[in-house]
Amino acid sequence: MLKTKGLEGVVATTSSVSSIVDDMLTYRGFSIDDLAQFADFEEIIYLLWHNKLPKLEQLTEFRNELNVNASLPEELIAQLKLFPTKNIHPMAVLRTCVSTLALYDEEADETSDQANYRKAIRLQAKIPAIIAAYARICEGKEPIPPISSLSFAANFLYMLNGAIPNSKSEEAFNKALVLHADHELNASTFTGRVCVATLSDMYSGITAAIGALKGPLHGGANERVMKMLAEIDEIDYIEPYLKRAFINKEKIMGFGHRVYKNGDPRAKHLREMSRQLAEVTGEDKWYNMSIMMEEIIRSEKGLPPNVDFYSASVYHCLGIKHNLFTPIFAVSRVSGWIAHILEQYENNRLIRPRAEYIGPKHLEYIPIAER
Repeated sequence: MLKTKGLEGVVATTSSVSSIVDDMLTYRGFSIDDLAQFADFEEIIYLLWHNKLPKLEQLTEFRNELNVNASLPEELIAQLKLFPTKNIHPMAVLRTCVSTLALYDEEADETSDQANYRKAIRLQAKIPAIIAAYARICEGKEPIPPISSLSFAANFLYMLNGAIPNSKSEEAFNKALVLHADHELNASTFTGRVCVATLSDMYSGITAAIGALKGPLHGGANERVMKMLAEIDEIDYIEPYLKRAFINKEKIMGFGHRVYKNGDPRAKHLREMSRQLAEVTGEDKWYNMSIMMEEIIRSEKGLPPNVDFYSASVYHCLGIKHNLFTPIFAVSRVSGWIAHILEQYENNRLIRPRAEYIGPKHLEYIPIAER
């Protein structure tokens, strides 16, 4: 029986959604470098779900479908206003709200391809609206609806901040969404596939995936990166901080990756966006700190940064609160989760691995009076 801790190196399924080969990430065969440079996030969603890039008229129709479905049920907004706003992580709110959305969807348990696609549209459109609405409620503000003429990336920033973002901010956030859309059989994607492999519904699959993404070893890593930078606070304190961490064998968030040998191909794109945003905002402290940390950790440990490391400073420069970093990951990754869920439904088999038993054997039952 093949055994490996954390299923490392185990091939659990076949998929045509994305691939990681020789440190190159592709979506449906397209290099992440090309997609990050040229594609709008809406094109990425379409590509992941349809296995092809859209033509102009298809993209226009697809954008319209997302815009039409972005509004939240009034009952859900009322519920959001009743949630605690202190000491509650927004990922817990998102997990609850996505599960609740199923209660207002008459097709929640429908299993046809057409119904699943309509649910996919609703989930992709409503998840950013949920995050933005809760963030504003926490600030004592009313949620605001999207503007149909804005891109997916610009609309989220608008719903969050109440102002149409400048072109550089829109570009940076769009690029972050593109880079986070899918990543082969990561923990949250695998969780979602395991869930729907029981023929559970799409809302259950996405709720399960959100639960996995919430963990600091997965989607929560970029939030931990920013917390680390904030704790260090000054560039002069980086070297002593890292020396203590090395001596104590502490994990430095945002470095290394299980499936990449020579570095995460997504990191360089966010490093450049972090640099550009630092120039635009005049807030270069976090970028400069990040560069220095990267240099030291590469030199001392041979570890390159992963996608989480520079996404932290990008989101910070966009004025996004740190506890929203992981929910924003979900805004993008839901596109990949859905692609994998649809693929799982298409050629389904219950995912049921085995475990090697290492506990005691041949014990005899002792009546309670004799124990």
